[in-house]
Amino acid sequence: MGRKMEWAGHAKHMVGIPRKLVFMAVGGFSKAVATLLNSTSVHNADTLIRLVRSRPPGLPLLTVSNHMSTLDDPVMWGFKGFPTSDANLGRWVLAADDICFKNSLLSYFFRLGKCIPITRGGGIYQQHMNEALERLSDGEWLHTFPEGKVSQEDAPIRRLKWGTASLIARAPVTPIVLPIVHHGFEEVMPEKFLCGRRPPFPLCNKNINIVVGEPIEFDLQKMRQTAIFLSRNLSHSPVGWPSSSPHGMDEAAQRFLYATISEQIQTVMESLRNFSKSFLKSKV
Repeated sequence: MGRKMEWAGHAKHMVGIPRKLVFMAVGGFSKAVATLLNSTSVHNADTLIRLVRSRPPGLPLLTVSNHMSTLDDPVMWGFKGFPTSDANLGRWVLAADDICFKNSLLSYFFRLGKCIPITRGGGIYQQHMNEALERLSDGEWLHTFPEGKVSQEDAPIRRLKWGTASLIARAPVTPIVLPIVHHGFEEVMPEKFLCGRRPPFPLCNKNINIVVGEPIEFDLQKMRQTAIFLSRNLSHSPVGWPSSSPHGMDEAAQRFLYATISEQIQTVMESLRNFSKSFLKSKV
C-alpha cells in the first residue's frame, strides 16, 4: 500500500462505513475538546453552517484559516451546532504528508477522514494539488491553511503560500472563499509544553475564539488580464510550471496572479485577526 491511498478516500470504499465511523469518532473527540473540556465562542457561525449545509449544488466552498496548532483541524469544527460528525458534509483538508501520512496505518486513517496529502515545499503543481482541484470540481468543501505551517505567536498573518491561490484560479467553478481566524488552540495544544514537546493530550479550561468572515469576492477575469499585462516585463527564474494555462497565462503571469490573490486573502485575514482581538477585549 502506497502513501497516497486514493481508494481509501473514495466515498464508496466499503460502502462508506469506515469513513462514517472515523467521522463519528473524530467528531465526538472534537465536540468534547471544543465544548466540554474547553470553552469555544464563534462569531458569525451561521454563515459557515449555511454554506456547508445549503450552498447551490456544484458550487465548491473553500475555507481558509490561520494555523495555530496541530489540533486546529478537526477541533475548530467541534463547536455547538456544527455538523461535525456528518461524513457527507465534512470538509476535505490539505494535510502535511510528513506528519499525517508517515505510514500505511496513518495514511488509511487520514484518507478516511477526507485528508489530501501535500508535500511541503513540493510546489503548487504537485500531483495531490490536482486531487484537491478535483474535489473543488465536484462541488465539495475544501479547507486549507495558506500560511503553510503552525505558528503560535501573536503576530500578523504571515505571507501566504500560493497553493490556495492557485486552486482558486484553476478551479473550473470559482469556489466561495470563506476566511476564518481563530485564537486559543495554541493554549489547548502548545508546541512547547513539556521538555519542548507538545502535551500528550489536549489541555483543558482554555478559551477558544473563532471568527468567521464573509465570502471574499474575486474578479478573476479582470485579475487575469491585469496579471498578463503587468507581468510582461517581469524577470524571474522559471521553476517548471506549465508554459501556459487554460487562460493563456505564462509562468510570469501566473506568479503575478497567485501573488495578487494571496495578498487579498492575507489582507482580509489580517482584518479578521484585528477584529478578533477587539472582539476578545469586548468580552472581558
